[in-house]
Amino acid sequence: MASLSGLCSSSPSLKHKHNRISKLTHSLRKDSLAFSARSSSNSNSKLVAPHSVAREISADLSKTNNLGVLKKSKQGGLEKDPKALWRRYVDWLYQHKELGLYLDVSRIGFSEEFVTEMEPRFQAAFKAMGELEKGAIANPDEGRMVGHYWLRNAKLAPNSFLRVQIENTLDAVCKFADDIISGKIKPPSSPEGRFTQILSVGIGGSALGPQFVAEALAPDNPPLKIRFIDNTDPAGIDHQVAQLGSELASTLVIVISKSGGTPETRNGLLEVQKAFREAGLDFAKQGVAITQENSLLDNTARIEGWVARFPMFDWVGGRTSEMSAVGLLPAALQGINIREMLVGASMMDEATRSTVLRNNPAALLALCWYWASDGIGSKDMVVLPYKDSLLLFSRYLQQLVMESLGKEFDLDGKQVNQGITVYGNKGSTDQHAYIQQLREGVHNFFVTFIEVLRDRPPGHDWELEPGVTCGDYLFGMLQGTRSALYANNRESITVTVQEVTPRSVAALIALYERAVGIYASLVNINAYHQPGVEAGKKAAGEVLALQKRVLAILNEASCKEPVEPLTLEEVADRCHAPEDIEMIYKIIEHMAANDRAIIAEGDCGSPYSLKVFLGECNVDGLFA
Repeated sequence: MASLSGLCSSSPSLKHKHNRISKLTHSLRKDSLAFSARSSSNSNSKLVAPHSVAREISADLSKTNNLGVLKKSKQGGLEKDPKALWRRYVDWLYQHKELGLYLDVSRIGFSEEFVTEMEPRFQAAFKAMGELEKGAIANPDEGRMVGHYWLRNAKLAPNSFLRVQIENTLDAVCKFADDIISGKIKPPSSPEGRFTQILSVGIGGSALGPQFVAEALAPDNPPLKIRFIDNTDPAGIDHQVAQLGSELASTLVIVISKSGGTPETRNGLLEVQKAFREAGLDFAKQGVAITQENSLLDNTARIEGWVARFPMFDWVGGRTSEMSAVGLLPAALQGINIREMLVGASMMDEATRSTVLRNNPAALLALCWYWASDGIGSKDMVVLPYKDSLLLFSRYLQQLVMESLGKEFDLDGKQVNQGITVYGNKGSTDQHAYIQQLREGVHNFFVTFIEVLRDRPPGHDWELEPGVTCGDYLFGMLQGTRSALYANNRESITVTVQEVTPRSVAALIALYERAVGIYASLVNINAYHQPGVEAGKKAAGEVLALQKRVLAILNEASCKEPVEPLTLEEVADRCHAPEDIEMIYKIIEHMAANDRAIIAEGDCGSPYSLKVFLGECNVDGLFA
């Protein structure tokens, strides 16, 4: 088996110099507000930078939006004259020659007046991003630095401790992947004598990035094939395990959880461990943990002697973790050149540090988003990659954009209910799905086309008919859809890459990571926390706590002689939760569907008719 040395060897491109951010051409007003960090009891003192400025935005600019200039500018409508539109295309076209990436914003109707009006906000945003990269507390609610940019250029990390952490982790990932692929590290019970499959257990940012990269970049015959358990759906977990079959014995299980306590990931781990026990396999000999140091998962893996452990960092959020061990380890194990991914992301990071709006592709995206959605998320972002391998990009962006920008309050504590809704499919499948509505239906969106110029590897293309290849049809569909939408005043952005490579895919990820950060500064919100997600987790915990009380009440009634079937009202009263009767009904409905409760009278379609008990008495439960 080929060595991974080529995939993980240093690339000369990684060593290109990173220029410091140039001096801002517009200074902030004297009445700028500094947002200091809240203290965090569990933060590592070694990681805290000497300053803690999250944002420095002028008091005037901290307002969520300024619809005056938008309304005034939009009254003129979109440019339709072909010659003027061509000039606009040329004037605003962004090109990154080394990455082979282009950004066309000509079909977004912003005016020069609007750009001028927004310039002070962008200068404030650029300054905030510069402070973030230097180690400022950019996530004030959690008192954390935001350092995913350091992952692709460790020299930018604010201290030597972090630089060493990043470099050592990358080296460890490369070495481990090389040892797995070469067969130096073997599964204990596999007849093949080497690992053949990866089962990745994680959710959210611990799954969406690795899934997107696997779909986009994995070779047709990777050294290890990958599967994902990214939910707590029992049937879904069973399906993934069943698909492995006898190859469970040669499956490397990667468990990814920052805290080690994420319920969905914990449940997936427990289910997989059960499958290993039933197959007579030692899970520890095939398990890998990617988690924060000294987390519950980290300690479990260490005590049980798992094959390997890799760190997740406090200063990297899940949705921006693809260039950490979270994304790099699964990618390397599939034979994807992760050093090239880091080069691509680093090159894009350098481009998006420009403080000149026209020369910064991430700032151009943020400008378009603000214009198209009025700075308040009034329109959805429809993402249409015209390449099958990029299908999951819309799902990846869905989390990156919506979890980052969907916030109830801004940095001043003002209720703003910000966010941009993201959804998408792939071209030209979308042509036979929802383009009809985009063209003629409700106008509540703007489109982002993702174009790939290279159809097939050189020498593999052929003509279906004289002068026309299969890829030409795909190209025609994209350009035709773009034109048809614009003709009916539907705005669009087009991002073009030469081909799908580790560099270009990582560059796309880095481009949108920065665009989200800049846009968040424009609308004065914290892009790096997710209180709504935490609220959902808390509510789920309360439901499960109520379920345990319901089970205890039903068990007590089922242990009586004779058995005492209970109505919903009786269950709610005995739980001392009459206000939760609807949730109790839903709990009982779910339990009955899974043969864990018996309906003695009535049916779930008529809740007031229900009388329910458990199938058997759990005597131990009476004294729990």
